[in-house]
Amino acid sequence: MTPEGTPPVYRMPTLVRRSALLVPVGAATTALARAAWDVPAALGGRASGERLERMRRSPRFRDGAFHNEAEAHIAPAGETPNILRDLVFGRERRRPRSPVPVVTPSPAELAAPPADGVRLTWLGHATALVELEGKRVLFDPVWSDRVSPSQSVGPRRMHPIPLAIEALPALDAVVISHDHYDHLDMRTIRRLAAARRMPFLVPLGVGAHLERWGIKPDRIIELDWEESATVAGLAFTATASRHFSGRRRPGENATLWASWVVAGHDRRVFYTGDSGYFDDYAKIGAAHGPFDATLIQIGAYSPYWPDIHMTPEEGVATHLAVRGGLLVPVHWGTFNLALHSWSEPVERVLKDAATHDVRVAVPIPGQILDVDALPKPDTWWRKVA
Repeated sequence: MTPEGTPPVYRMPTLVRRSALLVPVGAATTALARAAWDVPAALGGRASGERLERMRRSPRFRDGAFHNEAEAHIAPAGETPNILRDLVFGRERRRPRSPVPVVTPSPAELAAPPADGVRLTWLGHATALVELEGKRVLFDPVWSDRVSPSQSVGPRRMHPIPLAIEALPALDAVVISHDHYDHLDMRTIRRLAAARRMPFLVPLGVGAHLERWGIKPDRIIELDWEESATVAGLAFTATASRHFSGRRRPGENATLWASWVVAGHDRRVFYTGDSGYFDDYAKIGAAHGPFDATLIQIGAYSPYWPDIHMTPEEGVATHLAVRGGLLVPVHWGTFNLALHSWSEPVERVLKDAATHDVRVAVPIPGQILDVDALPKPDTWWRKVA
């Protein structure tokens, strides 16, 4: 690791170098050339100056890194052989048998969000368009085919994104939960910033990545947990989560991670980002709830890393703790990031929600959900799982 404030020396990752052995020479050469160009930039920036000083003042920052209030362990290195064994020999069906359906909203449908209501459009994985009291907020936008510093290697999308970036309606804000590649995508951020003028709300330190990618500082709003900012008449509050960060190596924790509260005059939405379950969700609910809807992470869990991603049952517990109305599960179905079966997260969340009388809506990617006028339930995933 380089000293703080010193530009790092970038080297092409071993994974990218070795990928040349898996494809024909011509394709490998093209892929490696592209990776050599994109990967250093995709790794992001490092905080310095006033940004770094502000990070150091955070109660969560010590010894050069951010820390969870509830201790969280990434999968221990000693479990690697077991993880690889389960990856190769496990019987779980991690991809759907048939193509995942998607719905492309029409310009007319997106033109006029209800001025006093809440609409949610899940675009796959953790990307969601929230329309709240006539304002539009885009969470964790990822339009790339792979969630990786290189578009030549890494987890690949299992269904197309339902809506082209150019077809998005006018946005009032973009919100980022943390800096992992499946939530913060350089190519998507650059395209959004080039075409639009909305601000980016991010946890502490993440602004360094955006600045490296050409986003002007006056468009970046960085918040610590329980700090708020008002944009377009909506109050955005970064709230606690139990996770980690790092684009160069897992657990570097040089930037903060967060869940988010978005509150209008009368309506409000909660988004977990990535998180293991922890007791402070009840505090978030008491301070900021109740919520008309929650976007809850339910996928990519494993007994090998129980602290950093919730199980579906813990997702239901989180929804109840924050005093949610409608639960919309996210972070499943788009990328293969764990060892469980493709449709297991949604089946488990529905089963547990039924025992707690929790309303759940599972939209097709791209389907617009009006929280006040939900469509008839459709178990669309069972047709392709």
